[in-house]
Amino acid sequence: MSNKVPSSFIVVIGFMLFALFFGAGNLIFPPMLGQSAGMNIWSANAGFLVTGVGLPLLGVLALGFSGKDDLQSLASRVHPVFGIVFTTILYLAIGPLFAMPRTGNVSFEIGVKPFLPEDPGPLPLLIFTIIFFTLSCLLSLNPAKIVEIVGKVLTPIKLTFIGILVVVAFVNPIGDFEAPAEHYMVQPFFNGFREGYLTMDTLASFVFGIIIINAIKEKGAKTKKQIMIVCGKATAIAAVILATIYTALSYMGASSVGELGRLDNGGIILAKVSDYYFGSYGGLLLGLMITVACITTSVGLITSCSTYFHKLFPSLPYKTIAISLSIFSAIIANIGLTELIAISVPVMTAIYPLAIVLIFLTFLHSLFKGRPEVYQGSLLLTFIVSLFDGLNVAGVHITFISDFFTAILPMYEAGLGWIFPAIVGGFIGYASSVLKSKFGHNHQID
Repeated sequence: MSNKVPSSFIVVIGFMLFALFFGAGNLIFPPMLGQSAGMNIWSANAGFLVTGVGLPLLGVLALGFSGKDDLQSLASRVHPVFGIVFTTILYLAIGPLFAMPRTGNVSFEIGVKPFLPEDPGPLPLLIFTIIFFTLSCLLSLNPAKIVEIVGKVLTPIKLTFIGILVVVAFVNPIGDFEAPAEHYMVQPFFNGFREGYLTMDTLASFVFGIIIINAIKEKGAKTKKQIMIVCGKATAIAAVILATIYTALSYMGASSVGELGRLDNGGIILAKVSDYYFGSYGGLLLGLMITVACITTSVGLITSCSTYFHKLFPSLPYKTIAISLSIFSAIIANIGLTELIAISVPVMTAIYPLAIVLIFLTFLHSLFKGRPEVYQGSLLLTFIVSLFDGLNVAGVHITFISDFFTAILPMYEAGLGWIFPAIVGGFIGYASSVLKSKFGHNHQID
């Protein structure tokens, strides 16, 4: 196999995987986590790395392991309707509802806002997002090599600057770690775990995984074993780079509170830390890098989402969908970065556990012979718990249900109450399947 897929290509795939996951938006969450966690930074960061690095890379491996060509066919193992609904929700989340508007927000917060008066009002963001998404849309209508070139040139430059920034922050910290914010005083690991949901990378792994698997196949890997070996090595490379950068950014955030105070979001933290060390020129360079990176990410998201929805609704032209998604994203972006993150948290809390469970069931698929009842039982009970978790985060408290879940579910207060129901649901589904088979009604989804 080593003759078919050279080591140099595996390294390239590893860096490609890193570049796909490390969108500019991922820069903003570790500094915020660092500021909030304070002296509990290391345990909080460990939790963040599980959901921000480990699970997304497991998602890529799961796709290679499944042998499926896209997310919809993988999710259809549960049920064809679930396949369409889950895939659509996922594309909406990583597309026009959250991730796409966030590219415009992050660009504005880091690249423009630091150079404006203290309270600039809504007009600058409106003007910026119109220009940003118009440019993104034009590039996505005719995806040219210029986007790829910009991405290839920009990523090393962006990483070099971020690398310099975090090295300086380590060598010459802004200050000492402060006491943690209230919500990080207890269970910092599990709070960091849930913070990792906001990267949306586990959801995106189902989309990016297809790109990686296809690239590996085109290079000569044919069998599942070959694909998994190459994929495993590539994900290990990406994991090391991602974990190193996230940890450094978390440290930078944790050491900045004394000097900068607690700030509203990671974009502001990054901009102010850059200004602290390098002055306005550093902020200008960082802002330019992030803005062009965000445009590249935005184009990728518009292209992938428009392709999916065109496949789902063939009567709608690709260009019409791309324009509509761009306009919608520009509107949503004007909510503001802090507010957009706040809205996304309940949604991510509700749907992320479904993605996690689907990943693990994919690896166990052959163990339970692909019985759809196992998928259905596990995901149904998972969703019942995660839905109420999402409502709680949104401020909709149904006390008697929360009390009931707290009493019977291990780790419920840590936000991981869905794990036990997922396991129980799987066993119930398996038992149901075995009973059906005795009456000749059981069938397997491949």
